[in-house]
Amino acid sequence: MNDQNNRNNDRRPEGRQGRTILVILLAALLLTVVLNSIFSSVANAYQTEIDYSDFIEMLENDELDSVQFQSDRIMILTKEEAAKELTARQTYYTGLIDNLPLTGLTEQLEAHGVEYSAHIEETMSPILSFMLTWVLPIAAMYLLFSLLMNSMSKRMGGGGLGGIGKSHAKVYMEKETGVTFEDVAGQDEAKESLVEIIDFLHNPKKYTDIGAKLPKGALLVGSPGTGKTLIAKAVAGEAKVPFFSISGSDFVEMFVGVGASRVRDLFADAQKVAPCIIFIDEIDAIGRTRDSKFGGNDEREQTLNQLLAEIDGFDSGKGVVILAATNRPEILDKALLRAGRFDRRIVVDRPNLAGRYQTLRVHTKNIKLAEDVDLNKIAQATAGAVGADLANLVNEAALRAVRHGRKTVNQEDLLTSFEVVIAGTEKKGTVLTDTEKRIVAYHEVGHALVAAMQKHTQPVSKITIVPHTSGALGYTMQMPEEEKFLSSKEELLTELQTLLGGRAAEQTVFGVQTTGAANDIERATDLARKMITQYGMSDKFGLMALSTVSNPYLDGSTMMNCADDTAAQADAEIKQLLETCYEQAKAVLIENRALLDEIALYLLQKETITGDELMAFVNHDKPQLPEGEEAAEEKTEQTEE
Repeated sequence: MNDQNNRNNDRRPEGRQGRTILVILLAALLLTVVLNSIFSSVANAYQTEIDYSDFIEMLENDELDSVQFQSDRIMILTKEEAAKELTARQTYYTGLIDNLPLTGLTEQLEAHGVEYSAHIEETMSPILSFMLTWVLPIAAMYLLFSLLMNSMSKRMGGGGLGGIGKSHAKVYMEKETGVTFEDVAGQDEAKESLVEIIDFLHNPKKYTDIGAKLPKGALLVGSPGTGKTLIAKAVAGEAKVPFFSISGSDFVEMFVGVGASRVRDLFADAQKVAPCIIFIDEIDAIGRTRDSKFGGNDEREQTLNQLLAEIDGFDSGKGVVILAATNRPEILDKALLRAGRFDRRIVVDRPNLAGRYQTLRVHTKNIKLAEDVDLNKIAQATAGAVGADLANLVNEAALRAVRHGRKTVNQEDLLTSFEVVIAGTEKKGTVLTDTEKRIVAYHEVGHALVAAMQKHTQPVSKITIVPHTSGALGYTMQMPEEEKFLSSKEELLTELQTLLGGRAAEQTVFGVQTTGAANDIERATDLARKMITQYGMSDKFGLMALSTVSNPYLDGSTMMNCADDTAAQADAEIKQLLETCYEQAKAVLIENRALLDEIALYLLQKETITGDELMAFVNHDKPQLPEGEEAAEEKTEQTEE
């Protein structure tokens, strides 16, 4: 009986669509008849019937301009009306009298100088006239409305107007996604949790025999680019069960109730083919926390309520598992995360050193690499990068190798591509003045020298004063020697001094402050604020937390949770910390002023130097320039003197 009802329900939208088209056509036909009647009335309002005797009298009085003989009447235009504009003319007509010879009438018209003519009517069969007048317009309107309804049907999800609430989920069977766990690297913990779910789908009996129940839902949480969607597709490839994939935004439409209907349709389809997996990407589109500030009957809230009801309504023992992905778990409704729903949270975090190495191996699997490639060094240099960043890095390296006419990717391609990702490509068209170039050189050497002369710093790997598309006129790159997850207060203070070393060099050498330090100051201020308000590294506030991270997986923005007076005091503490670190950086540069000048002059000649060249200066082992560059250096020294 239920199957029969379902079939009847499937046919109803088509029947309603047909009736809708019929009603629209009848309304259009009625509108056509009414418009024809109106137009005829308007046309007749400018025509007046007169007697035949009046026509003859007007002819004899020389009042006529022209006449036209038609099949059943004579159309008359007087001289008075002929002088008016065409749209304002009043015409007259009179009927033809039977057996009246027109020969004498035409002679009278010629005698009075009246133009006359005869209207030639096209002969048409009644059937053809009926077809052109009625059948063809109706058929054209039917075709037009059919195309319109089909277009609306496609935009609303198929099935006509009645199918607007149908689910848009894509169904993958077996390994149609083309992705398995072998394609996912650096996320061993996440894969381990999902392997248990896949095993339950394949062997549910060994879990039910012991009385265990698998969680109904698992929430994949992580920053953008960490591979949440990729892991879900890998689950589809490994599970070998039907896999329903849909985005959270696909549930939300302008019509209230559509999202809830699609949720019901999705779960109904899933239960028919269980065991299966449902994956909802970007679930925060419908799972946002509910509130009553603007009423509680909107489309998103109804969709969420229906999703909660459907999760509670099915038996997990049947093998329906729900996966969802989001990078904003803090805004999800608490009811969605309670036990019995999405009660297992799987963190897809940024990969560590080993994870980045494995990820690079996956992305270079189909790339031809040169013998000098060391993926360990690339993984070490890309601390904080996510899987998408590493994939982009490898692709950029391959493109660079092709541009240089090589058939393999070497280590330089990978390192240069990493610089392209963080700093952009070189802007060869940007020409700096000599003064600007010297300021940029001292600025970058200021960063590098402050870092090189202190402990607890990351080694400098490269210094350049070549402008890049990121907006930087130069940059200093530091490469960590090892993977670190904790930073001490001393290390953070040294990092602050390094960031402020560029501005300190400008002030020490030139006595100026330029816009080149804008990004350094922004980063230093952010780090100092975290030290004071989050890390408990302030002598004044001690262990008191003044702010919390409101969005840890996106921009990491913070929100102050203290009084306004306390926040103002925190700002003063941040300013004091920055000023102290700036003075310390300036002191380092003043103490090593001769070294600062030597390295800056060397950088002006080379434009790009390595960390080894920098340390050669620090260790009083000045590297030698080529002969041509030595002459240029002497010329520069003479100019400065």
